[in-house]
Amino acid sequence: MKIKIINLVLLAGIAGFFYSCKVTDTYQDPQVEQSRQDNLFRQKTNNDSTSVANVAWNQIFTDDKLQNIINKTIQNNLDLKVAVARIQEASAVFKQSELQNLPSLDVAASATETKNSAAAQGGNFVMPDLLVYRLGLSTGWEVDIWGRIKSLKRSAYAGFLQTDAAKRAVQTQIVAQAATLYYQLISLDKQLEITKQTIELRKQDVETVQALMDAAYLTGADLEQSKANLYSAQLSVPDLELQIQQTENALSILMNDNPQSIERNSIDSQVIYADLKTGVPLSLLKNRPDVQAAELTFRQAFENKNMAMAQVYPTLSITGTLGLSSRTLENFFTNSLFYTAAGTLTQNIFQMGSRKAQVRIMEARKMQAYYTFEKTLLTAGSEVSNSLLSYQKAKEKESTRQLQIQSLEKAVEYNKELLTYSSNTNYVNVLTSEQSLLAAKLAGVNDKLQQLQAVTEFYRALGGGQF
Repeated sequence: MKIKIINLVLLAGIAGFFYSCKVTDTYQDPQVEQSRQDNLFRQKTNNDSTSVANVAWNQIFTDDKLQNIINKTIQNNLDLKVAVARIQEASAVFKQSELQNLPSLDVAASATETKNSAAAQGGNFVMPDLLVYRLGLSTGWEVDIWGRIKSLKRSAYAGFLQTDAAKRAVQTQIVAQAATLYYQLISLDKQLEITKQTIELRKQDVETVQALMDAAYLTGADLEQSKANLYSAQLSVPDLELQIQQTENALSILMNDNPQSIERNSIDSQVIYADLKTGVPLSLLKNRPDVQAAELTFRQAFENKNMAMAQVYPTLSITGTLGLSSRTLENFFTNSLFYTAAGTLTQNIFQMGSRKAQVRIMEARKMQAYYTFEKTLLTAGSEVSNSLLSYQKAKEKESTRQLQIQSLEKAVEYNKELLTYSSNTNYVNVLTSEQSLLAAKLAGVNDKLQQLQAVTEFYRALGGGQF
């Protein structure tokens, strides 16, 4: 008994010694230079923590038809369903890792019969047949001396959080994508409307030119140019109708629907969200899901390196068995108790080089994850700057575009009057002014589309609003 106690104390002392020898590193958030943090994006609309990322998405996208589309997309989008399934997978992996530190416990029942041959025993004495019944519990436990199992749990937890951040990134992305497609659709509607109005005006022009040619004011060439101008506008209609249907199909897929017509309002009815607050640059670290996911990927790689470091060192396992053993069932519960207890310290020799190489591999992957985090952060800052600048420049063009359209409308009107009552102009001037007017009207639609899409991208670039 005294020897048993000494052995247990010795084993505990060895375990305690190794446990005090820490070989893993303590995690720290990836460091970003202060100068970089302060200048992630070029334009700052405010210097406090308030930003569009703190605003609910339905306050930014106020069109009721668009809100219906976004709600349906959030509920049914297949990419989002995949992201949710990955969260469930990561949650199961994390729960599995939590159980790694628990001892195993198995119950086993057996009946073993052993028969020895006389030739094998080589003598006159013959061992009788041996029949043993056994019922017992066996357990095993790996003592987490070097922190391998703790690092495994932390890695799994980081993986779980990373999938959650990835899901939120997908959710923000599909909201922005739904809004972008919707705005493209209603801008195409407006362009089609303008084009059809232009076609009707050019049909009237053809009739006017025909009358002027009959009166010998214009020539047959002028009539053919007028018709060609009409055909040019008519040729735009099939392309616009094709783009409209393709955009409707893209929205249907986003909502996990069969291709169908999309119910929508007009671009003229859109109220553009103008309170574009960036917040402080550091808020990108807290709000943007893909930045969070990149940081968590780095954390996971960090803990994976810790696991690789711990596997270089010996493992300590404690095993034990407790049960009943008897040669007859009649005496199975009488004086049949048995147990075993063992502690095993294992150090692999021939795989040492391979395990050290694994540490270097994990270190390289950790650095890759860090550089990916830095790039993700820089990309986020650039996207905020680009979207805000796009909105500002589209806004600047708005009033000038209206002046341009008004001037071109007058130019068309004056040229037509001069064509009828004066010889100071020719039909080429009429054609040029009409084509310029159509281009300006279509560009005006694109200006408003640019504002709407810039707000959408600004929303996404800052990490999305509240859901």
